[in-house]
Amino acid sequence: MSESPVMLVTGSASGIGRVIAERFVRGGYRVHVSDVDGAALQRCAEAMPGISTSLADVADVEAVNAMFDEVDARYGRLDVLVNNAGISGPTAAVEDIQPADWDRTVAVDLNGQFYCTRRAVPMLKASGGGSIVNIASNAAFFGFPLRAPYTACKWAMIGLTKTLAMELGPFGVRVNAICPGSVEGPRIDGVIERDAAKRGKSPAEIRELYARQSSMRLFVKADDVANMAFFLCSSEGATISGQAIGIDGHTESLSNWLD
Repeated sequence: MSESPVMLVTGSASGIGRVIAERFVRGGYRVHVSDVDGAALQRCAEAMPGISTSLADVADVEAVNAMFDEVDARYGRLDVLVNNAGISGPTAAVEDIQPADWDRTVAVDLNGQFYCTRRAVPMLKASGGGSIVNIASNAAFFGFPLRAPYTACKWAMIGLTKTLAMELGPFGVRVNAICPGSVEGPRIDGVIERDAAKRGKSPAEIRELYARQSSMRLFVKADDVANMAFFLCSSEGATISGQAIGIDGHTESLSNWLD
């Protein structure tokens, strides 16, 4: 390949997605970052000169189409798609979840991955192969009380990953899912605060419950996720496809959500 490979990572102006983008920049990729937060996107572009950006909501199919048109016009190829964009969804008993909140969670966490993947696949095939990495969750391995929309999407994501690995393998496209545990940062802090309020506990008590889910009693770092994504897309991961890879210190159970 005469030019550096190209990767697109969604929901990546901050948090895990930004760390993933930074890792691929260091790895020599030309990187396209998308997000719904214009101010965060601008800060990201200033911090990583040379990347390209799109302001896009992955739940909006037309916005996704415009984003991929931009990538195609700028680079003429795509080698890696990281489907990172996602939202936590409501924290509530199923009978208290509003349909609009369910629909929005599914729209971002599942439909958005489909919208991006369907546009990425022809470009990956034209590049002679590549990788798709779906950022799922260890919630895809267990039930997750009070988080029904989120959990349903993450389980569906694994089915999509397995199916696409079978469908795209003959074209040299690898598809994997990364399933982190609780990742340090503002997003999990918000989940903890909402869960604490719902169950009448302190955020510190809920944080300790989350840590107890892991054999290693830890929270994951965004760098752990980014490094795995890069490995899966590298030559070292050339035979890895169709896998749901836990990065969670070995989650034993989510039953203590009910403590």
